[in-house]
Amino acid sequence: MKKVWILVAGFFLIFPLLTAAQPGTQELLEFCKNISWFGQSTIRIKTDSLTIYLDPYRIQQVEAADIILITHDHRDHLDPPSIAKLATDKTIIIMPGSCRESSQEIKVKNIRYLDPGEMTNIGKIAVKAVPAYNIKKAKFHPKSKNYLGYVVTIGGIRVYHAGDTERIPEMKEFQCDIACLPLGQNYTMNSVPEAADAALDVKARIAIPIHYGLAEGSDEDAFKFQELLKDKVKVLILPLN
Repeated sequence: MKKVWILVAGFFLIFPLLTAAQPGTQELLEFCKNISWFGQSTIRIKTDSLTIYLDPYRIQQVEAADIILITHDHRDHLDPPSIAKLATDKTIIIMPGSCRESSQEIKVKNIRYLDPGEMTNIGKIAVKAVPAYNIKKAKFHPKSKNYLGYVVTIGGIRVYHAGDTERIPEMKEFQCDIACLPLGQNYTMNSVPEAADAALDVKARIAIPIHYGLAEGSDEDAFKFQELLKDKVKVLILPLN
């Protein structure tokens, strides 16, 4: 009986900590005000002290980036001219190990290479590398290349940037609060409903469509994505910066 009371008491001590770790919907929406979309897969996240870019491409402005995350070596994701506009001598770049050769033209000393499943910390920011690949269209993003998506944890909020990927089984193995998912149907998802299912797989509470409107996908796809997830996941269609 004594052991039972210890277990019960332990649960009530731990339970508040577990519930406190879950950000509220309003907190997530406030956080999303600091997320900007620059077309294709380019996302910028600004915190009080850091500027983070994911897959910067065709960047026009010169801005200091503290962290740059690259999902793979295709030119609309690994774009040296954009990185040159953003990187300083303090910038940390993270990219797949398969990008070592492609990264030689990037004049940044602090580059970290990750494979799927690996993690790294930059101050209080945690970065987890997750798989990104095609199944039906494997020639574009083969699993063997170890291309990446990222789950970036900032102040307890987990942001998933999927990179170029189809809906893959591994998506059910991790969770996020905010998911940035590609809607293009030539090189990434096979359909908009597949992208919506991916948002449910990763248990996103907010989903942001990306990778549409340039070489593939349309604004109509974004609205369809939003409608498919109605009453399930809050979809924010960000304006193009």
